[in-house]
Amino acid sequence: MLTLGLAGGLDPVHEARLDSPDNYTYDGAAVLVEDGAVVAAVEESRVDRIRRSNKFPSAAIRTCLEQRGAAPEDLDLIAYYAQEQAANQLLSRLYFAMPDLEWRLDARQLMAATLKRELRAEIDPARLRFFQHKLTHAAGALAHSGFDAALILILDNSGGLFLGRREESGAVGLEEILPMPPGKSTTRLFQSLLPFLGLGPLDDHRAIAMAQSGDPAVFRPLFKNLYELLPDGGYNLRLERIGQLVGKLEPAGKEGPGQQHRDLAATLQEVMEEIVLHVLGHYRQATGQRNLCMAGGIVENSTANGRVLYSGLFDDVFVHPSANDSGCALGAALLASEEAGRPAPRRRLQHVYWGSDAGESARADAVLERWGGFLTRERSPEIVRRTAELLAGGALVGWVQGRSEFCSRSLGNRSVLADPRAVENRARVDAALKRPAGSVPIVPAVLEEKAREFFAPPDGMDSFPYTAFAVRAREDKRPLLGATLLADGTGWLQTVSRETSPRFWELIRAFEDLTGLPALLNTSFSTRAEPTVESVEDAVVAFLTTDLDHLVVGDFVVRKRAPTRESLLALAVSLPPYVRLQRNRSFVAPERMATRCQIRTSYDAGFSRSVSSPLFDLLMSVEGEKRLGELLRERGMEGADEPALIAELNELWSQRLVRLRA
Repeated sequence: MLTLGLAGGLDPVHEARLDSPDNYTYDGAAVLVEDGAVVAAVEESRVDRIRRSNKFPSAAIRTCLEQRGAAPEDLDLIAYYAQEQAANQLLSRLYFAMPDLEWRLDARQLMAATLKRELRAEIDPARLRFFQHKLTHAAGALAHSGFDAALILILDNSGGLFLGRREESGAVGLEEILPMPPGKSTTRLFQSLLPFLGLGPLDDHRAIAMAQSGDPAVFRPLFKNLYELLPDGGYNLRLERIGQLVGKLEPAGKEGPGQQHRDLAATLQEVMEEIVLHVLGHYRQATGQRNLCMAGGIVENSTANGRVLYSGLFDDVFVHPSANDSGCALGAALLASEEAGRPAPRRRLQHVYWGSDAGESARADAVLERWGGFLTRERSPEIVRRTAELLAGGALVGWVQGRSEFCSRSLGNRSVLADPRAVENRARVDAALKRPAGSVPIVPAVLEEKAREFFAPPDGMDSFPYTAFAVRAREDKRPLLGATLLADGTGWLQTVSRETSPRFWELIRAFEDLTGLPALLNTSFSTRAEPTVESVEDAVVAFLTTDLDHLVVGDFVVRKRAPTRESLLALAVSLPPYVRLQRNRSFVAPERMATRCQIRTSYDAGFSRSVSSPLFDLLMSVEGEKRLGELLRERGMEGADEPALIAELNELWSQRLVRLRA
C-alpha cells in the first residue's frame, strides 16, 4: 500500500497567490510510505531550489515517485499536514481578501485540482486525508522513536505536550496534556524577536549562533515582563509587550548585528530553555514518564536540546531529524497508512537517507563530461583515501554520495567537509560558501565507536546520528575539534555508524589513519542563495560558484579550470520558474523620473535585484533555453561590452537568479 504525505503551500513555483508569511507554509516536502515504512522522502526546497520552499511540493512528489518507480495512479492515499476544517477556514479568509479570484473551491477540491494540474493525473478526492498539523509532528516523532510510551513535546507555531503510546495494533495514541496555542508559542516569541536581532524570518540558526557570544544578563530584567512561569508546569507569554524593546537597542547596521544583538539573542536562548525545562520538569513528575520525544521547528535548536539531555529528567530523548514542517509530511503519511491498517514498524529510526540518488558512476560522469569546459575530473579507485588526503592537507571538499538526507542538515551524503582541528576552518567554510557566519550549523562528525573518547554525553547515551544535541566535548580533546565547537565547549555532535553510513564512516576512518583524529568538520553543502544540493548537477553548479577547493562525486575528484570564451558562449541560459523580470518607470526625485530594470521572485515579495538595461533586454529575449553566444549575436552585443555582460550574468548565476547549463 502506497501512501503519500505532503507539506507546503498550494501555489505552483511561478505564482504567489494563495500564500502569505502568516500561513507558515515553508519547509514543504513529500514523503512516500509503503506499508508503514518510508521508501522516499524529499524536501521541496532540494528540488525547486528555493530556500525553505513555501510552494506546492510537486517536484518533491515527482522525485519520490521516481525513486520508487511508481506513478500517481499507484497511490492509495494522499495525506496533507492540515486539518480539513482549518484549511477550509483559511481558504474562506483568502477568498474574502481576493474577491477577483476566478474560482472558489474547498480544501479537498483544491488539493485534488492542484494534484491533477501538477501531476497530470486524475486524483479521486476520496483518496485524500487531512490531519491536524501538530498531530503530524507528534505522530512522526513517536512512531520513529522506538518507544512504547513517551512524553512528546511539540514546539511550533501551535504546539503542545502530549502523552503518547503505541497500541497493540501499532497505532499511535496521542493525548494532549498541555496545549501551546499561538499565544503561548515559543516559536512566535522567537520569530517576533528576530527583527530586533537584525535578522530575517528564516534566520533562526544565526540567532542561536549569536547567543553563544552574548551575555543573557543584559536583557534579563526586560524579559521578565514577557513571560511568567506557573506552578502547574504551565506558563504565560506576553507577546504584546515585545514592543518594549523599541529604543532599547540600536538597529543592526550594514556591518551586521553587534554585541547588543548578541546579548539579546543570549537572553532569548536562556528564556526558551527555562520555559522548556519548566514544562518538562513538572510533567515528568506528574506522569512518571521517563522517555521524551521532541519535534517542531524550534526543536532544531540543538543547544536547547542539549540542556534537556543533561537535565537528567529522562532516561532517553529522541529528537526527530525532520523536526521542522517537512517532517509533517512524514507524520501525515504515517497517520494515513496507520488508519488503513499499515502502521509504522516498532523500532528506532536508523537513518534518513531517503532522497534522490547521486547515481551510478556512468550517470555522474555524463554530467561532469558536459561541464568539461569548466572543470576537470579524475576517477579514483581509492576515492576514500584520496579524499582523506585532501582533507588532511587543508582542503575544503564538497562531498556528494548516495541518496540525500531527509533532514535540514547534511549527514554525510550532501556535505562540505574540512579538518576540524584548525579553528579558522569554521570561518573559511562559511566564506567559501558565501553565506553569513552561523547561518548553517557546522558540526563534528565522529566515528560512533570513538565518540566517548572526545565527548562526554550522559551515561547510556552513545548514538547521536542527527546533530540534534549540543554535547560537551572533553576538555583535553577540545583543541582537536576547535573548528566545530561552540564557545561553551559543546558541539552539535553527529556520530557516524558503519552500518548506516558506510562510505562516510570509511572516510572518517581514513582521515584518522592519516591524522590520528576520528572526526571531520561537517556542514551542509548549501550557500546563501540556495538550499543544500540534491543532484550532481546542483553540486557542480554550487562548486563552480563558490570557493571550495575540490568536489568529490561518487568516485570522481573534481577541480575547477578557467573556462575559455568558447565554453562560456556555449552555456545555455534560462530563467528559473520563480523569477520575474520587471521594468518600471518612476520618480527618483521631485522632478526626475528613471527607468529601473529588476529581477523579483515568486517566493519573496520584498526581494528585488537591479539589472543593467542591456542584460535585462537579453534576458527578456530568452524563451525556454538558449545558448549565450546565440543571444549575444541576436542582440548585437558581441564585442567590447561582452565581458561586462558575462560578468554580470555570472553574478546573477551565483545568486540563482538565472540558470546556466553546459
